[in-house]
Amino acid sequence: MSNPDPMHSPSLEHRSLLWLVVGMSAAFALIVLPFLGATLWALFIAIVFDPLHRRIVRRTGGRNTVAALLTLLLILLIVILPVILVTMSIIQEVAAAVQLVRSGQVDVGQYVQRIFESLPAWARGVLDRFGIFDATGLQTQLTALLTNSSQVITNRVLGLGQLTLDFVVALFVMLYLLFFLLRDGDKLSHRVAHAVPLEDWHTDRLMRQFVTVVRATVKGNIVIAVLQGTLGGLAFAVLGMPGVLLWGTLMALLSLLPAVGAALVWVPVAVWLFVTGSVWQGVGLTLWGVLVIGLVDNLLRPILVGKDTRMPDYLVLLATLGGISVFGINGFVVGPLIAAMFLVAWNLFGTVRRGLDEPPHAG
Repeated sequence: MSNPDPMHSPSLEHRSLLWLVVGMSAAFALIVLPFLGATLWALFIAIVFDPLHRRIVRRTGGRNTVAALLTLLLILLIVILPVILVTMSIIQEVAAAVQLVRSGQVDVGQYVQRIFESLPAWARGVLDRFGIFDATGLQTQLTALLTNSSQVITNRVLGLGQLTLDFVVALFVMLYLLFFLLRDGDKLSHRVAHAVPLEDWHTDRLMRQFVTVVRATVKGNIVIAVLQGTLGGLAFAVLGMPGVLLWGTLMALLSLLPAVGAALVWVPVAVWLFVTGSVWQGVGLTLWGVLVIGLVDNLLRPILVGKDTRMPDYLVLLATLGGISVFGINGFVVGPLIAAMFLVAWNLFGTVRRGLDEPPHAG
């Protein structure tokens, strides 16, 4: 009997095929990288709105294409267009604020000087001793910083305010992918599950956890962001502060950071009210921030995010911060998603190590 040709052995063919898959996957990831954000958000939105799409499919008699178009239209009307309009309004407020600083109508250095002078004598002495707070030097540095960066800020703001080609292309890619993900989501997920070289129950658990984390993170964080931004903007409106929409949106964005988010905005404003003599306004804002804005985060986040993802609050915070630092704004979903999949993968690995060939039974 002749020996088999080593160049055509099953192991060699298998390894060659594996390297071909890895190489082509890396090449595909490279060409998709410029549209990573659009692709991720198409996937996230499709997962979040999949239950709505399924109801529309039933209402349209199983016509999946028509249902996908109707779902996409609803997403445009209730999500994408409002976000674009709010963003345009915020950009206008930012541009106006930058112009006020550049024209000298808003003197940031004077505000810093007033804060320094309102501090107790011992606090000023400590800051002077360590050179932390040199009022004159700090004012000069702030003025130079604002002068040098205002042009850059203005150019970027105006660039964002216009419908640039990059934005239009990314939006088109997202909507295009979103339509097919809604229409063919089941087929695509079955193909992925079939191609993954894992046990069926391993793949099923990973995919269910993936969907659960995306829905919980996107819906939970967006609900919390909208509530905290609205409550913060309402408080600032009552106090008569300018740029209510800008401050409210900033609090909404920062609320993506669990526990500390919105406080990064209202706490400095409350301190400013105290040191400038508006004591009752400062007390009111502090109470509102702690008892109302903070309560939204403390009560709703574990229910909407941590409960469904089965992750402790500290891990959600760490994953969110790390995700944002690596992936930008997309990281508030990608970070917790990676953390949750990390936990599930290690749990599955431990199950296999214990010699369990079947999924553990739910208690």
